[in-house]
Amino acid sequence: MSSLDQDQHLHPSCPDKTTVSSDPSDTHDLAEQPLQRLKLASHAVLEKAQQKGRLKCSKCGGSRMFFCYTCCSLVGVNQQEIPSIKLPVKIDIIKHPNETDGKSTAIHAKILAPSDVTIYTYPCIPEYERDNVVLVFPGPGSVTIQDMMQCLHHRADNRLHDSSDEPCPKRLRSEEALGATHIAEDLGSRTPDEAKGSESRVYPLQRVVFIDSTWNQTNRIITDERLQALLQVELKMRKTCFWRHQKGKPDTYLSTIEAIYYFLKDYHKHCLAQEYSGEYDNLLFFYSYLHSLITKAKISAGKC
Repeated sequence: MSSLDQDQHLHPSCPDKTTVSSDPSDTHDLAEQPLQRLKLASHAVLEKAQQKGRLKCSKCGGSRMFFCYTCCSLVGVNQQEIPSIKLPVKIDIIKHPNETDGKSTAIHAKILAPSDVTIYTYPCIPEYERDNVVLVFPGPGSVTIQDMMQCLHHRADNRLHDSSDEPCPKRLRSEEALGATHIAEDLGSRTPDEAKGSESRVYPLQRVVFIDSTWNQTNRIITDERLQALLQVELKMRKTCFWRHQKGKPDTYLSTIEAIYYFLKDYHKHCLAQEYSGEYDNLLFFYSYLHSLITKAKISAGKC
């Protein structure tokens, strides 16, 4: 999040065990700095901007640090000085109308991947096609990222054959991954039109929707009929490193930027069948810097 307020936007994930190093010293280090293994661009530009203090946004005149969450523009930092990330799918973020912009990490994604991220304020929601868009949100009918692609393939097949919905057919995940790898390698040898057609069949996912809201306010958005037909995907085995939690909520409730990052990381590994080498780590560029500032402040105040 871009502010230090307590009431923050968190995205629910499923509770599970966290993998830790067998080396006690490594475990201690990770507990102190959970974001230290990320492949990030240098934070020197943010350190320099922080020394200048808050500046006025040239568009709205608001007092801001690093960026203006109202105008989605940088403040005291040039675009060339921060990382720019290309994402494998488009990201839509539906923000609750009663939430304060300054408390949301959604702006991080928009600034760092401007061509692939769009933020809407509810009740503004686009009309989505149900067989190439998913909603990241837990629920009784939600599926894992590993099962997501075969479910989308099944939905597309149903539409083509004008048949009713049925449970996702069971396929070997190794076959899904192998097929994706073979066609991904083959795309480079085809014409642009041929490659585009093949890619749409292998990677039916085109857009991912996230809800940016406190947990207690999500019901208004998740029950909207425009989202009801979308396949729901649930993130598992993830714990937040956010510095302030919503009261009474578990540590598996992720901030919006964390949810986007972990989804893309898992999508890269399980759906694109490629080894992850930090391609999307810079989505946490601002988040990790703010985390380090809060951690240092807590240590100085004797709260850690």
